Amino acid sequence: MHGVHLLTRPMTLGVRGAAFDAQGRIFLVRHTYIRGWYMPGGGVDAGEAAEDALLRELSEEGNLEVEARPTLIGVYCNNTQSKRDHVILYRCDGVTQHEVKTPDREIAESGFFTLDNLPDGLTDATRRRLDELAGRQPIDRYW
Repeated sequence: MHGVHLLTRPMTLGVRGAAFDAQGRIFLVRHTYIRGWYMPGGGVDAGEAAEDALLRELSEEGNLEVEARPTLIGVYCNNTQSKRDHVILYRCDGVTQHEVKTPDREIAESGFFTLDNLPDGLTDATRRRLDELAGRQPIDRYW
């Protein structure tokens, strides 16, 4: 996917949401096309505001609704995929799920997890972001 984007867009931009429900559980997804558990998110489309992309992705990947405006945490250089990719991380508190997300072509599994009982296979980047949000480590510039 990054190869196509490199031809059509010299820089890629994505969003991720640390989406917490009223009980303080975080919503995570496991994709069908890549290993590991991630915070929901995806690419920002041309002409789309980053925050709008986040709300769209939360809805698509988890049937999530956000009541309060998301809080910008940081903009990270994601040099694991290419030198041109950036990820914007938002924190969303008090999210609700209007319907349980059923698996589809993109999302194999999803759910809310307590921070002391995260699923096996959590990606390193997701774990680092959660440590940053908890204040256990400073916010890094790299994803």
